[in-house]
Amino acid sequence: MKASAHLKGAAPLFAALGDETRLALVARLSADGPRSITRLTAGTAVTRQAITKHLHVLAATGLVHQHRRGRERLWRLDPARLDIAQKFLEHISSQWDTRLARLRNLVEDSDGTL
Repeated sequence: MKASAHLKGAAPLFAALGDETRLALVARLSADGPRSITRLTAGTAVTRQAITKHLHVLAATGLVHQHRRGRERLWRLDPARLDIAQKFLEHISSQWDTRLARLRNLVEDSDGTL
């Protein structure tokens, strides 16, 4: 897959994950499973309104989804969306590995002068 295709799918994810609060929410949902706004807010200095806004940013990228359980709205992580970011990072890593291998070959094949 071309880098532009990876970038197109990964850019919104990285933008959403680029905020410390949103990244913490993703980590918490990953570790603890589905949670309500009240439970996600507990133990933080962030307001419920702010947590809600951050969750909506994450939802816009498909990273989280909400569903009702009784009176509560529970938010859950969709780890499949993180696969897009991981694939993009693997693509970049592969490119670097290729370039480093070429550089190593160039250095090893040279007469020792740079």
